[in-house]
Amino acid sequence: MGWIGDTVDSIKSIQVRQLLTQGVSLGMIVTSALIIWKALMCFTGSESPVVVVLSGSMEPGFKRGDILFLHMSNDPIRTGEIVVFNVDGREIPIVHRVIKVHERQETEEVEVLTKGDNNYGDDRLLYAQGQLWLQRHHIMGRAVGFLPYVGWVTIIMTEKPIIKYILIGALGLLVITSKD
Repeated sequence: MGWIGDTVDSIKSIQVRQLLTQGVSLGMIVTSALIIWKALMCFTGSESPVVVVLSGSMEPGFKRGDILFLHMSNDPIRTGEIVVFNVDGREIPIVHRVIKVHERQETEEVEVLTKGDNNYGDDRLLYAQGQLWLQRHHIMGRAVGFLPYVGWVTIIMTEKPIIKYILIGALGLLVITSKD
């Protein structure tokens, strides 16, 4: 019985060690992803260096599901640029084109007016109540590149949360049960 008991204890300790190793590996992956995200934030100067186009308001230029890469520099914003901005009271950023730039002579502040390429009117109805222009602090970044359709994964997981939970569960199970 001593030999069998020692073997069972040995197997249990291997499983515990393997489980701990897999947990540490998963933690390293998550930590690495966060470090990469923060590094991209520093490099691009944008609080969100990558965004997904969630609506068809920018078609035909950008379609729903396209991923945009953002950069925010101190260069002045110009008419025609595509910017991603946050509006007070809304959680989700908006991707639209700058159609007017208004520079205040006394303060040298630049304010912009935006519009979706596929929309009929400007975005003043989307802005906070009483707001006519976007200031610099509203703008998260300017579009500098894109990947078409890759963002559909994000859209599907947002619109159908059960798929997100199944995917996370499957990935967690894969990490825990892998032998490496």
